[in-house]
This record gives sequence, structure tokens and C-alpha cells, in this order.
Amino acid sequence: MKACRNLIALVIIGLLTACAHMNPHPMDMTQAIQNAKSTADHEALAKHYEDTAKQMQVKVLEHKKMLERYQDNAAAYGRQAADLESHCRNLINSYEEAERANMSLAEIHRKMAHETK
Repeated sequence: MKACRNLIALVIIGLLTACAHMNPHPMDMTQAIQNAKSTADHEALAKHYEDTAKQMQVKVLEHKKMLERYQDNAAAYGRQAADLESHCRNLINSYEEAERANMSLAEIHRKMAHETK
């Protein structure tokens, strides 16, 4: 029983670490957006959003692997298995949505960059 509790504690710590808030916008986005007037400004914003989308895709893949591990070892997690699987699915959906949103913003700024030429 103690080993099971230790395993659950490790899983929870792993989840908290994996789900820790990452800073997808290391630049001051409010300032960058307000000041974006040139082609280069919009290209930089587009690249930033594309890079962030790539980071979200990495998170999607990580959580898909975690989900697979939970499903393969559901017996080891007991009643918490369904909660852990649901948590991973929710994160996968959130990261996929964030990826789509960032790609959409990148596309908008690419168009704006083209229009400022």
C-alpha cells in the first residue's frame, strides 16, 4: 500500500511538473503588438506565434505519451486511472487549441507583413 502511495505521489509530481505554466510569450506581447507597423515587426510576431505553436505541439505529443502510459498501466493507478486519463485528454485538447490559435495569429501577422510591403 505504501508503494502505491509513493507511486501516486510521483505521478502527481510528474503531472504538476509537466503541467507547470510555461511562458509562451517571453516578449512583452502588448508592447510588440502595439508597436508592430513594419513588415519586419509583423514577421517577428508571426515567427513568435509559430514558435509558440510548435511548443504546444510538443506538449500535445508529451501528453499523448502520458495518456498511453496511463492506459497501459491502468491497474497500477487504481481508481485514479480514469482521472489521470481524463486530465491528459483535457490537456491535449487545450494544447491543440492553443496550437491552432497561435497558427491563426501567425497567419494574420504574415498577411499584415505582406500588406505593409
